[in-house]
Amino acid sequence: MGVGRGEIRRLTRVSAAKVAEYQRRGAIHFHGVVRLDGPDGSASHPPSWASTDLLLETVRSAAAAVALTLPWSAAYGDGRLRFGTQLDAHPLAGSDRGRLTDDAVAAYVAKYTSKSVETAGAVDRRIESLAEIRALRVTSHVRALIATAWRLGGLLELRHLRLRAWAHMLGYRGHCLTKTRAYSTTYGQLRADRAEHARTLAGVRDLYADWDDTTITESFWRFVGTGHTPAEALIATGIAEDLAANREIARQSAGERS
Repeated sequence: MGVGRGEIRRLTRVSAAKVAEYQRRGAIHFHGVVRLDGPDGSASHPPSWASTDLLLETVRSAAAAVALTLPWSAAYGDGRLRFGTQLDAHPLAGSDRGRLTDDAVAAYVAKYTSKSVETAGAVDRRIESLAEIRALRVTSHVRALIATAWRLGGLLELRHLRLRAWAHMLGYRGHCLTKTRAYSTTYGQLRADRAEHARTLAGVRDLYADWDDTTITESFWRFVGTGHTPAEALIATGIAEDLAANREIARQSAGERS
């Protein structure tokens, strides 16, 4: 548009949200929502020349230009990683008087966020050894992908990528959802809102009255056990005994009638 890069940043801002989706074949597809805002984000309008067609053209040219040069290795030689030819850039449907609605964006993103690595037939836990890969109940294709990530993770020149730690994710170690800060609210604000909502439901607001921005909350999951509690076990045993007694009475009644 004949505007320098430094000037562009004072006129418009690119905001985006990206979702990683696992295909059944194990490939990662990225679905992104890209928006041109004014310099202050979504609260301001971009210049008149920042059109949808211009944004679509920019996305296509950027995908074709970006590349990552691999460090040379005796195991695989050298090369460059880039996006493939499967690129589809189009305006999102669901606009209201020319402006995209929040519901349309949420529906688009949620469709792919809900899909996980299990869609490709992989596993949801970390791999600890090559022997474990051989014993996995997966297809031969998925086993090959996991084993390849494990093998590449053992190369010195790729050790920093920690591919073995993410072999169960077919080598992809990114987050399923990422976004630019100005796209919408921040994750910190979302966490604060959830915590406030939970405190309100629990009715213990006074217990956390002294919490502030410096408060650190540590939470973790741990396995407690399976099955019934002692009280539930007694109830379940009683129900089982009643069912067995009813079946016995039914059998006796059927024998007497015959």
